[in-house]
Amino acid sequence: MDKDIQEYYEARFDMMASKGWKDLIEDSQKMLDAYNKIERLTGVEDLHYAKGQLDILNWVINLKQTSEEAYRELTDETDI
Repeated sequence: MDKDIQEYYEARFDMMASKGWKDLIEDSQKMLDAYNKIERLTGVEDLHYAKGQLDILNWVINLKQTSEEAYRELTDETDI
């Protein structure tokens, strides 16, 4: 694996091990739960806005898992 890519992932994993990251994920999950209520939507604009918010929150919440999977794939490729 390229050294720069390895350093990128190591820095990301260090960040994700911090209390601040865990707090961010907890807050993001609360926001996701709040935005994921269809009864609060009053029109198409609200629907599109909520969909965008949900997409971003899901990306943040799933970033650790996605990063781990990508890193695992990269390390598996270099082991071949």
